Amino acid sequence: MRNGRQLTMAKAISEAIAQEMERDERVFVMGEDVGVYGGIFGATQGLYERFGPERVMDTPISETAFIGAAIGAAAEGLRPIVELMFVDFFGVCMDQIYNHLAKNTYMSGGNMRLPVVLTTAIGGGYSDAAQHSQCLYSIFAHVPGLKVVIPSTAYDAKGLMISAIRDDNPVVYFFHKGLMGLGWMKYPETTITPVPEEPYTIPFGQADVKREGEDVTIVAVAMMVHRALEAAEQLEEEGISAEVLDLRTLVPLDRKAVLDSVRKTGRLLVVDEDYRSFGLTGEIAAIVAEEAPEVLKKPVKRLAVPDVPIPFSRPLENFVIPSVDAISGAARALVV
Repeated sequence: MRNGRQLTMAKAISEAIAQEMERDERVFVMGEDVGVYGGIFGATQGLYERFGPERVMDTPISETAFIGAAIGAAAEGLRPIVELMFVDFFGVCMDQIYNHLAKNTYMSGGNMRLPVVLTTAIGGGYSDAAQHSQCLYSIFAHVPGLKVVIPSTAYDAKGLMISAIRDDNPVVYFFHKGLMGLGWMKYPETTITPVPEEPYTIPFGQADVKREGEDVTIVAVAMMVHRALEAAEQLEEEGISAEVLDLRTLVPLDRKAVLDSVRKTGRLLVVDEDYRSFGLTGEIAAIVAEEAPEVLKKPVKRLAVPDVPIPFSRPLENFVIPSVDAISGAARALVV
C-alpha cells in the first residue's frame, strides 16, 4: 500500500511549476491553452488563477512565434516554461528549437544562457491518429544542446520538473498523456505515487530501478515502464525475475545503470513507444554491444512501434504499440 500524499502526474507537474514561480519571479509560463484552461492535459492547472495573465500567458496558435519569444525571453534573463501542445507539432517550429534553442549557447561561446523548459505531450493509446499520437523524443535527443526528460510517475514528474526549471540549459520535458491521471483517459494506477509537498529535485542522468530482478533487464520510459512492470508481474508467476529500469532522462543518459543491470541479469529487452528504427532501442542496444557484449547470455531484443504512422483504428493502434503481453512474451523468449 502506498503511503503519503498521492498526486496524479498532472497535479505534480503543476505543483512543481507553481513552487518555482513562487521561488523565482523570473519563471513564467506560455503556450496554447495553458492559462484559463490549465493546459489540455492539466500540466498548468491552477496557475492562471494564482499568478495571473502576466506570468501565465495564453498564446495564439503560432508555435514558431511563442517558442521564439521564449528563447528571446531566456536570452534576456527570464526563465520561461513554454508548452508545445503535442510533440507531433514540432515540424512548424523546429528551426527555433534545433537552430536557436539548442545551439545559441554554443555559438555565443557560452555567453548566452537559455534556461527554457519546453514541455510537450507524447503518446498514443486513445485513437488520436497519426498526427497526435507519436513520441519522437529520439529526434530531440539526437540534437546536441538539448536535455531530454521523460517522467513516468508523479514523484519523478515533480522532481524532474523542478530540476528542469532550475537548469541553465534548454530542457525538453515530455509527459505522456496516458500517465497524467486525467479523468477522461484510462491511466495506470502505478503512475500515482506519494509526492512530498516541499520542493525537491531529481538529478538528470540518474535512471531508476522501478523493480529489481535477476533474470532479464527491461529498459523503458514513460508508459512502457508501467507496461513492463505489469509484464514483470506476469513473468514472476512463471518463476522469471525481471528487472525494470526507467531511464527518466535520455540526455543525459545513465549508461552505467543500464550496464550494471545487464551485468547482473545477462539479458536485455528494450521497450519503446517510439519508432523502432534509429531510436532509443538501438541506442541502448549499442551501448551494451560496445561496452559489455561478453555478459549477454542471449542477443539483445528490441520491442518498439514498427515504422508506420500510428493508426486511428483502436485495434490497429493497440497492435503497433507494445502491449503487456508482447513485453512479457519478448522477455520470456530471452530466458527460456
